[in-house]
Amino acid sequence: MSRFEGRAAVITGASSGIGEACARKLVAEGARVVLAARSADALQRLVSELGPEVAHAVPTDVSDLGACQRLIEEAVSRFGAIDILVNNAGHNSRGPLEELPTDTMLQILDVNLKGPMMLTKLALPYMRARDTGTIVNVASLAGRFPLDDEATYSTTKFGLRVFSFALAEELRDTGVRVSVVSPGPVETGFILDESVVESVPDLVFSQPMSTADEIADLVLASAFDGARERCKPAFSAKLATMGYLFPSMRRTFLPVLERKGRAAKQKYLERRSS
Repeated sequence: MSRFEGRAAVITGASSGIGEACARKLVAEGARVVLAARSADALQRLVSELGPEVAHAVPTDVSDLGACQRLIEEAVSRFGAIDILVNNAGHNSRGPLEELPTDTMLQILDVNLKGPMMLTKLALPYMRARDTGTIVNVASLAGRFPLDDEATYSTTKFGLRVFSFALAEELRDTGVRVSVVSPGPVETGFILDESVVESVPDLVFSQPMSTADEIADLVLASAFDGARERCKPAFSAKLATMGYLFPSMRRTFLPVLERKGRAAKQKYLERRSS
């Protein structure tokens, strides 16, 4: 399949995980990609694998407006257009809000919400000029189901989801589409890295784990058809919505889910140490 032959895509958080998987899959389907992340070395390694004729690295801190401006300008200069924008970069630091350093809290807001909003605003004029393009925002089921000790993260993902829906309505009579992909737990360093796994709430591990490739498939499908939202796992999305709409139900089932997640998390830790 070559759904994206000749298309140009900008992908944030492209140095690993979902972003890297998106880059590989888009190139395999004929796209050219501009890869953005803070890790210049990791980006350059990926460019070397994909080929400089179809991949270009722009080290970027998406929380910085100037860096976002340079990313969009360089993408247009390199490939002449932006057909797809994948806002995938994410940041988290877990713990009770009152114990979270203020600068850490603001960094989560900047990377997860302000960054995608700035990049979308910067990319839109180029898409609107050609009346075509797709913006895919990678949110999370944490934006549907408030997570203890992740109040700021849940807020950013809830906000990114609503931003996507509202902007899709603004652009409904144009050729530009906006989609959101909301995954549950994903097998990446975001939750499984040795430095963070212990702090990840047990509840997260109570849900089926997706792979980065599986979520990248949803991103590409959304980039192709502009669907309003895709979630994985589907049942977890329904469960999250029910917990949000009926807080008493959430409180009732939370201990059960946490016990299930605690057992699953322990099995993972045991497998890793063996």
